[in-house]
Amino acid sequence: MILTMEFKILLAKIDNWDQKIILRWNGIGGKFFTNILKIFSFFGRETIWIFLITYFLFIWYDPLLFSYFSSTFLIGLILILTIKQMVSRTRPFEKFGEEKILVLGRKPSSRSFPSWHSYNVVSQGLLIGLYFLKSPVITIIALLLAILISFSRIQLGVHYPSDVIFGYLFGILGFILSIFLVAPIIFNIITYLEQFSAQEIQYRQLNSMFYENIWYFILCMMIFCIILILAVYKSIIKEPIK
Repeated sequence: MILTMEFKILLAKIDNWDQKIILRWNGIGGKFFTNILKIFSFFGRETIWIFLITYFLFIWYDPLLFSYFSSTFLIGLILILTIKQMVSRTRPFEKFGEEKILVLGRKPSSRSFPSWHSYNVVSQGLLIGLYFLKSPVITIIALLLAILISFSRIQLGVHYPSDVIFGYLFGILGFILSIFLVAPIIFNIITYLEQFSAQEIQYRQLNSMFYENIWYFILCMMIFCIILILAVYKSIIKEPIK
């Protein structure tokens, strides 16, 4: 009972801190700074990662990188969405009302805790830096960029600080689970399925079907166009008019 009470007190303190920060930082820097942060915030969306997953499967076949990116994305979907539903924390603009919290970007419809954007940029940033480009410098830059993108979610009025902090930490966890647990399983499944392929598999090079088979080319273009259209729809059409 004592631990429960202490935990409730801790949650109350965190919530009080969250409220002070969001009210202070929401819209800070003016319109120009907000427009810059909107651009950075886009990189926390799932669009880029779906592009990469599709690219490493259909265009430049790399089963290892496909396994890494798809497993990290899958872990995020399961982990973040499950926690969002369990915690069911309201967004800042829902709690305070839009007269106090300015929603300066697309208004999310999901729960607030934890931040999906923060999870994405951290987990995928680690993958790109360490396993795609194999550069510690790029990895550090990616993690610093993730901090800026996480901050953008606060400034735009859609997340509390603790949302993005835990999203950041869950991103690191998702990266670790992907590398050591889920990605090897997916890679082994893909390797097993490859033996049933009727065509010679081309590894880590431009798929010849992409430029030799018109129907395969059209299929790939249709997939990428659908991804792009959905991204534009969520970013522009559903963007609230200010």
